[in-house]
Amino acid sequence: MGENSSFWESLIYAHPTCTTWKQEAEGSIYHLASIFFVVGFMGGSGFFGLLYVFSLLGLGFLCSSVWAWLDVCAADIFSWNFVLFAICFVQFVYVTYQVRSVAFDREFQELYSALFQPLGISLTVYRKIVLCCDAEVITLEKEHCYAMQGKTPIDKLSLLVSGRIRVTVDGEFLHYIFPLQFLDSPEWDSLRPTEEGIFQVTLTAETDCRYVAWRRKKLYLLFAKHRFISRLFSILIGSDIAEKLYALNDRVHVGQGFRYDIRLPNFYHVALPETPPVQPSLQSHHLQRGSPRRQPAGVTNCGS
Repeated sequence: MGENSSFWESLIYAHPTCTTWKQEAEGSIYHLASIFFVVGFMGGSGFFGLLYVFSLLGLGFLCSSVWAWLDVCAADIFSWNFVLFAICFVQFVYVTYQVRSVAFDREFQELYSALFQPLGISLTVYRKIVLCCDAEVITLEKEHCYAMQGKTPIDKLSLLVSGRIRVTVDGEFLHYIFPLQFLDSPEWDSLRPTEEGIFQVTLTAETDCRYVAWRRKKLYLLFAKHRFISRLFSILIGSDIAEKLYALNDRVHVGQGFRYDIRLPNFYHVALPETPPVQPSLQSHHLQRGSPRRQPAGVTNCGS
């Protein structure tokens, strides 16, 4: 215990105490280095934030090295600052290489800006998602079918980039699919990873369309390696299915002035103004579980 206390005492009191201070200030290079340090530590996160931090800290350490070499003439101060400058320089080059390696084509860049960036998804994570679809955007010409009812297998998950897709069942129109919506989210959600199935609807391009497609098995392998990406797609697919359900809800009604509300699947709501002002009653209505694209039993189109 005594040896430890003597060690700390020697460490603290061995060097001479500053009795007089230098009257003149250090050179401009020293103050420039300090300015670089202050501004550099204000950097943010992400790739460009790292570039900002490492560039300014590197300049600060470089200025400190020059100051130690010219003004202080201290080899140890110069050595430490130069080593730190070299580390910042290597890190800057490495981050720059990463930024260049995650550059995308125009359509993928627009897709990132519109859908993934608002969710806080980094470029490195997005790069894994893009590589999973082979960085390819597929073209679907007007009036060509993406899937045919009862024939096309469910073996991929696709996201519409541009154009409009018409969804029909037995020749009857259900709803449209617009850009940034999945083409087959209900089909994807209806199957387990080990199950197979076929489309119960027909998807036809109403205009020239462009979409991104992830193969089912390859995407599940990506989910197994990266749980964060799995949760991300689960949220996106769930939101997409909800939008399709509300699209169906806007076009259906059940006779006698009752309007179907998908938010309360067990009840009908009185919604039409021409209905006589009577005490509203709730009528029980049970739905069979199935694809969100199917209309409820007994429901007719608004235009029929």
